[in-house]
Amino acid sequence: MDNSDMGRNMGIEKDKLGILVLIACASACAHGQAAARPIWAVHQSPDEGGIYYAGPEVSAPRLVKVMPAAYPGYDDVKDRQGMTVLAMVIGADGVPSHIQLLHSHGDAFDQAAMNAVQQSIFEPGKLAGKPVPVWIDMRVVFRANHAQALPEVLITERDLPSPGESFFEDKHHRPVGYTPPVLIHSVDADFADPFVRDPIVEVATVTVTVGADGLPKAVQLRRGLGFGLDKKAIAAAWHDRFLPATKKGKPVEDSVDLKVDFAKF
Repeated sequence: MDNSDMGRNMGIEKDKLGILVLIACASACAHGQAAARPIWAVHQSPDEGGIYYAGPEVSAPRLVKVMPAAYPGYDDVKDRQGMTVLAMVIGADGVPSHIQLLHSHGDAFDQAAMNAVQQSIFEPGKLAGKPVPVWIDMRVVFRANHAQALPEVLITERDLPSPGESFFEDKHHRPVGYTPPVLIHSVDADFADPFVRDPIVEVATVTVTVGADGLPKAVQLRRGLGFGLDKKAIAAAWHDRFLPATKKGKPVEDSVDLKVDFAKF
């Protein structure tokens, strides 16, 4: 999977950063006048397709009955090992839909993985106890010894909790003069080798210029890992979303250093 080409992001943008940001007004100053101060009430909201990401308010779907994928039955692929990774939506009814191929292991394996996912049974994700459609990734690993190839749920893209009111206020409950950009939607970079016995768990660091709209405007590598991973870290950061920096309560463009995790496919 290359996060710069992630299928679930094609044509689907999170509505206003994928969150709902409301600015309320507090009342009652000493003279009985309405004294306005910004309070950021941040809640998860669906994308334009009405679909959520797992996060602080939305639970991730989970497998309750797993159907193993069948290995292709012809000789020329019997010793080939690898994996198929799929993106999909688990609907409020627990049924997979919008299935998209993120990492291919060949047509026969990919079709076997898709069949297994479609025959598996899911418990849907929930928001405030109510089932809602949620984006997930799934991988199916095929091994040379033909061990069971079981679909596994992966959460590689997620909404993150937003800061509380104290982040935007001083001790007197007045708006602070400046707040930095805050990451509210994170995308893992692709690491992707399920056959490495002792994978190196590392992160890359990038500097992201975040616009006043909360979208990345530039991404530069600050601390890389090499081995082709740096480009993947940069590509993933372009899909992140932020609360923008503020000065005197107004959103402004600013930069922030960000650690990029690698998906353990």
